[in-house]
Amino acid sequence: MAAFDFGVKVDPGLFDNKCCTVDIQSYLRQGWVMFRGHVGEFVGFTLVIFVVWLVTALFDAGSSLLFSSVAAPFYAGYSVAAFRYASGQPLQFSDFFRGFNYFLPLFLASLASTLLVTVGFVLLLLPGLYLAIGYMFTTFLVIDYRMEFWQAMEVSRAIISRNWFSFLGFAVVLFALNIFGALAFGIGLLITVPVTSCAAAIAYKEIVGLSSSEW
Repeated sequence: MAAFDFGVKVDPGLFDNKCCTVDIQSYLRQGWVMFRGHVGEFVGFTLVIFVVWLVTALFDAGSSLLFSSVAAPFYAGYSVAAFRYASGQPLQFSDFFRGFNYFLPLFLASLASTLLVTVGFVLLLLPGLYLAIGYMFTTFLVIDYRMEFWQAMEVSRAIISRNWFSFLGFAVVLFALNIFGALAFGIGLLITVPVTSCAAAIAYKEIVGLSSSEW
């Protein structure tokens, strides 16, 4: 997929029965196994993200606007790595940057979801929380199906809404782990960010299944 392709429409019927029990422990265990198998690559990529965040913050006076434009493709790098590892494909450091192959739909999805979630929180807390959890699979759908951003958001929301409270618990656990990582002088984030990102990708794989074999 070219970086500035909008993506494609996918038959929504493919996702009608996509949901099951959310197994948080299994997802985290598999995420840890992935991290442990490629510690150097995951830590190195996370350091790259931190450096990019720092540099962009210096250029835009700490507003993080520049970093926001590339945050989604960077985050998608963990997903690509997790999908390749889970499907038995070799994993190289360059694979982490393949998220930029989906730059436009990921950027648009990030922009739209951030706007909607923010409005939801401002108007009333619950709509914002509902959407924040509901869009959890958006990145994975864009990568796996080359799906256009709005359909990816809506399909993600439809799938997660079938077991929303379990996904809320999953999101809380992921958030808490990263908070603990940040409290460890920030160094812990070099572990918790990749592990939790891989755990989320594994949740997608287990619930939705992988459609593609090339990411």
